[in-house]
Amino acid sequence: MGASSGGTEHFWQQRLTAIANLVLFTTFLIIVLTLIGADITEVRETFGNPIIGTLAALMIVSACVHMRLGMQTILEDYVHGPMKWPLAIANTFFACLIAALGLYAIVKMSFGV
Repeated sequence: MGASSGGTEHFWQQRLTAIANLVLFTTFLIIVLTLIGADITEVRETFGNPIIGTLAALMIVSACVHMRLGMQTILEDYVHGPMKWPLAIANTFFACLIAALGLYAIVKMSFGV
């Protein structure tokens, strides 16, 4: 478990988000490839579908969680000294910002706002 008693949980979160990313990115790639050459109306209709919009939102959230976990591991392993905690906090805020922007884009595209 390590000194913080959370090493196994972190390990499994990374692995589960990696598996989720594999499935979700493959699905998202297929959707995007089918939309090549489509106009904006067709793209909005596609992402307006609740299943496709939900899959895209899940992909964004899963990718951002995985990104945050991976960067957290890098920071814990290679950054020492007074900058470790501010960088860890910035890592979390950056992942949340990217997730929020991605989800906003999906909602905007889905509802045509």
